[in-house]
Amino acid sequence: MSNDGSQPGAGGSDRDPKDVELSARLQRLEKRLGEARDTGKDRTKSSSAGGSDPSAMGKAFRLSTEFIAGIIAGAGLGWGLDNVAGSRPWGMIVMTMLGFGAGIWNVLRASGFVRPPDRPGGDAGTGN
Repeated sequence: MSNDGSQPGAGGSDRDPKDVELSARLQRLEKRLGEARDTGKDRTKSSSAGGSDPSAMGKAFRLSTEFIAGIIAGAGLGWGLDNVAGSRPWGMIVMTMLGFGAGIWNVLRASGFVRPPDRPGGDAGTGN
């Protein structure tokens, strides 16, 4: 019979070092994957245990609602102004632009990039 390597142990002397090396590499890889999985589980546990911090999806819905509400309120006020004053379409155009600016301001305020202005009388230097 020819030695084609189909039988275990036949002609395996030249393959054994490669097989041993491959097995060692696979074991190292499995160990690294296990460590990575463990740290990934720790991260998800710590992020879900935040408690008071809203989820990313909730925060996105809040910010988009703040923005859309500003635009709709501005457009509604402009439409009402146009009906009362008869200034179509300029009231709606101007108020929609102001609503857009107010929507951006609301998003910046809600996300924490801009601090809301202090109330009058709240500062000790005003004399009230």
